Amino acid sequence: MESITQRLSAMENLYFPRALQSTATDPSNRKSLLLDLLDRDAAVFLERYGTQLTCEELGEFDMLNNDYEINWHLKNLRSKASPTSEELRSRSVKVKNRRLAYLNKLIHDGNYFSEDAMREREPYLHHEFVGKFQDQSARRMARPGERWSETLMRRSEEAILVSKIRAEQQRLGVAERDWIGNETNQQEEEEEEEEEEEEEEEEDEENEEAKKAPNSALSSEMLEDSNDAQSSRELQNEGATLSLEEKEDMMNQFTYIMHQKFLTGEDDQHLDYSKIDEDETLDDHWLREASHDAEDKYFAEDEDDYDDQVQLH
Repeated sequence: MESITQRLSAMENLYFPRALQSTATDPSNRKSLLLDLLDRDAAVFLERYGTQLTCEELGEFDMLNNDYEINWHLKNLRSKASPTSEELRSRSVKVKNRRLAYLNKLIHDGNYFSEDAMREREPYLHHEFVGKFQDQSARRMARPGERWSETLMRRSEEAILVSKIRAEQQRLGVAERDWIGNETNQQEEEEEEEEEEEEEEEEDEENEEAKKAPNSALSSEMLEDSNDAQSSRELQNEGATLSLEEKEDMMNQFTYIMHQKFLTGEDDQHLDYSKIDEDETLDDHWLREASHDAEDKYFAEDEDDYDDQVQLH
C-alpha cells in the first residue's frame, strides 16, 4: 500500500474528487488521501486508479479477490491490459455499436452533421460534392436579422474556408481556371454569353455554306469542327448545371462519406473517441433496439397465430 500510493502521488494530473482537490496540493497530501481510500475501500480505489497500476501492483490485490466487486475490477482491468482474441473481437464490436449509437444521437441533434458544420470540417470535400454547384456569392451576403458584426465575422470565416479549398486545389494540381474564387462576375458572364451567341450565328452560317457544298473537303472539315465545338459547349453546360434531384443526391453522397469518416475514427480532431468508445450508456441504445425488435416479432407472430385460427374456423 505504501509503495503503490507513493508512486501514484507523484503523478501529475492524477484525478481527485472536487471536494478533495483543494487538499491534494502536494505529493505528501495526495499520498495521504490515496492511502486512506485504499485502506477504507479497495474496490473504489481500483475503480478510480486501477488503469494507472502495473500488472505487478494489480497482483497485490489478489489476496482480496474473494470480494465480488474487487474481483470484478481485477478481471476487467486485466482484460483491458492483456485481452484475448475473443475479448478483442468483442471489444471491436462493442466500439462499433457505440459509435453507431453516438452517430444516431448526433444526427438527431442536427448540429454536428448540418451542412455548415460538415463544410467547416471538410471544406474541400464539400466543395467537390456540393459547393461548386452553389452560388458562392450568397455566402458573403448579409442574412436577415444578422448584425453587421456577425456578417463581418462570418465573411472572415468564409475567407478562411475558401483559402483552405484553394490550397487543396493547388496541392492536387487543379487547373487555375477552376480554383474557387476565380468565378467571373455578372458583367463578364453577359459579355461571354453575347460573344458565344455571335459565334453560334457565325457557325450556323458556316454550316449552311458547308451543306451547300457537300463535295468540298474544306466545307466538310468546317462542319465537323463546328459540330465538335457545339458538342463541347453542350457538355460544358450540362456539367455546370444540375437538377434539384442531382444536387440532393450529391449532398446525400457527401453526408454519407462524413458519416463513414466519423465511424472509422477520422474525426479525432473534433471529438474525443475515448469517451465515446468507453461510454457504457450508449449500449442502452442497442438494448432498446433489441427490445423493440423482440416486441415487433412477438406481435407479428401473435398476428400470424390469429390469422391461422381464423382460417381454421
